[in-house]
Amino acid sequence: MEKMEARKKREVEFHDRLSREESQLLTSNRKFYFITRKSEDLKLKFAIRWGRGKKILDYCCGEGETSLKLAQKGLKVIGIDISPEPIKKAKEEALRRGVQELTSFLVMDGENMEFEDNSFDLITCFGVLHHLDIEKAYSELARVLKPSGKIICTEPIVYNPVFQLYRKRTPQLRTEWEVEHISGRKEIKLAEKYFGKLEKKFFHLFTLLAIPFRDTFLFKPILRFLEIVDSAILTIPGIKWLAWQIVFILSSPKKGK
Repeated sequence: MEKMEARKKREVEFHDRLSREESQLLTSNRKFYFITRKSEDLKLKFAIRWGRGKKILDYCCGEGETSLKLAQKGLKVIGIDISPEPIKKAKEEALRRGVQELTSFLVMDGENMEFEDNSFDLITCFGVLHHLDIEKAYSELARVLKPSGKIICTEPIVYNPVFQLYRKRTPQLRTEWEVEHISGRKEIKLAEKYFGKLEKKFFHLFTLLAIPFRDTFLFKPILRFLEIVDSAILTIPGIKWLAWQIVFILSSPKKGK
């Protein structure tokens, strides 16, 4: 218990600091997200389709980027995060964008949520499971999801040696726990213990080659071509697990696990 609480404390301190400082290294890391439009488009469209008029949780929301995007589309969202500083920024940004009536941001531990069972129709969970004890996270997510609800998750994948080397060489951007718990087959398959249905799709391998061109007129055509390449290559067993990200949808929660 003491070890777990120490891990959470380090997580809070680390992400509060990143949120306050907006370091140059953190800003430079954002270049990788220039090429994520395919996965981002899938996630946003799915959330809008399944979440309109329903109760939505943005799980471990950080500074609330997903919550704010959905609120700007007219959806009502509750965002939670264990780190107070990002939650503070999320509230400020909601006010700035005029969507404060559609959003609610709470400081809360994702492994021990304060919501009642069967509270949400849709849960968005983007790039956070590797920050957590993943089994506790799955258990809590299954508990608060309605039987007819869905969860859409995005996670980085561990198997590409180039990506993993970059993670290890940029410790300023992540905690030691995060680096050591990037998701693999075992972590994704574990979801089947808590959910009756798991659907997955892989994104971003060759599209990363477009990043050096992001400030040139060549970027869009190169990215479009590489997206086509990825859509074919990332269906091949084995190779698909070398992708940067996996998007997976969970449904049919198994209660009481």
